[in-house]
Amino acid sequence: MSRIMQTNGVSTRIRQFIHPEELHREGIQTPFQRLARQMHDVLGDGGIFKEVIRAGDGPAVQRDSTVSVNFSAFLEYADQPFDSSTHLKFPKMMKLGKDMTLCGLELGLLTMRKGECSRFLFKHDYAFGEMGCPPLIPPLAMVLYEVQVLDFFDTAQVDNFFALTVCVPLENLWQEEQNSAPLSTLLSVIDTEKSFGNRCFNQSRYEDAKDRYKQAVTLLQNREPMNEEERWRIEEAMLPFLLNLSFTYLRLERPQKALQYGKKALKINPNSTKALFRCGQACLEMDDYDGAQDYLTRAQAKKPFDIDINNLLRKLATCYKDCLDKEKDLCAKMFSGFRPEK
Repeated sequence: MSRIMQTNGVSTRIRQFIHPEELHREGIQTPFQRLARQMHDVLGDGGIFKEVIRAGDGPAVQRDSTVSVNFSAFLEYADQPFDSSTHLKFPKMMKLGKDMTLCGLELGLLTMRKGECSRFLFKHDYAFGEMGCPPLIPPLAMVLYEVQVLDFFDTAQVDNFFALTVCVPLENLWQEEQNSAPLSTLLSVIDTEKSFGNRCFNQSRYEDAKDRYKQAVTLLQNREPMNEEERWRIEEAMLPFLLNLSFTYLRLERPQKALQYGKKALKINPNSTKALFRCGQACLEMDDYDGAQDYLTRAQAKKPFDIDINNLLRKLATCYKDCLDKEKDLCAKMFSGFRPEK
């Protein structure tokens, strides 16, 4: 008998398209039905079943979060997933309530924590509906999802803050609305933007990281401080974003911009070793050896044993020597035809 032939001589592929009630009348219990009996009924209506494979840490995913997940989705009797993100090096960040196509998956994610890996069974009401999605998904199909939450950010506060730019049409008015929000709210918003930007940077998505950092800088620049203490807190919050922008532009091979943001960081804190180092890097990339020497020696004076600073100074010395050697060779070639008369 063929391997694909199962109960009553019906192939597993054909059985996907048989109505569940007909299978029940025939006394056939499907693998998903057997699996569901071992899982937790999330909503109590038999629509979503969950089994935790590996527990996560921290709070559960919030309703307005942006999440990064790995998943594989299976039909019953199928050996290979019909959809998966596991082939992606860096899965896309998805906004709950906006980017999710399966309501069951969104509801399931709200029960998960960072690092958690779980298995879900979704009945058709929480998956692809009565019609399915022909020809791939049959009608009334129950689907299995294996999901891992890589990371998530609660972006509700960010969404609400940026909504102030939409509610009021005039630019100066929405700035006034943002300025009326507590400073703690603004700092919380830019902290989320920083987390987003850092994640993009670590995934080598430098353009996306740059946009996140610049958005945070713009919010801080638009803020009108109420007093000197608030002004100091705003500048303190802006400094790491300027440094991150300088580093990001170096990765984007735009040293002029990197130097520009490095100098802005030095205006806030002239003693910032990291800002001096970034400016030195940018000057070196532009072959401005005198500028690089100035910034790097100042950075070395503050941290004489810093490995990165000393390594870059050695690189600067090598580049400067190579430049002098090339100039020497060029001059020798230019004047090689001029020989003194005897």
